[in-house]
Amino acid sequence: MKTKNWIIAAFCLGALPGLAQARDTQLFPVFQTAVQEATAAGRLDGSVKFYLAGQPIGKASIIRPNVTTSQKTNAVGKSDEEACNWAMQSALIRLQNAAKQAGANAVVNIASNYKNIEYKDPAKYECHAGAIMAGVALKGDLANVR
Repeated sequence: MKTKNWIIAAFCLGALPGLAQARDTQLFPVFQTAVQEATAAGRLDGSVKFYLAGQPIGKASIIRPNVTTSQKTNAVGKSDEEACNWAMQSALIRLQNAAKQAGANAVVNIASNYKNIEYKDPAKYECHAGAIMAGVALKGDLANVR
């Protein structure tokens, strides 16, 4: 009986390297698509505006700099784009809630921050999708924009 347990344990340990090399596809979806879909679905209430780094914002007073969020979503049965959109919407909801708590009406200078590596683009964000999960990490400043 003990030999059988050792064989099972050895098999399980042998399978672990395959799990460590899971798919990690880097995507760059359009930011406004996620914002518009979340707003249309009522997930965002429109009281907080979102500006990617490099987008013109007018006059802004920063209330809290370098606010971060990292959101993952189940990617099983979803296309990479759909899973990334869900993860981004979750991140936007978190940022909206943080802004409202701080008395801010915008999140500005938003940059992707996956694994603490910044990606700045005035139209797109970075997402990583795998067979099971997709994730988005963002960094931005809570602000009042006039």
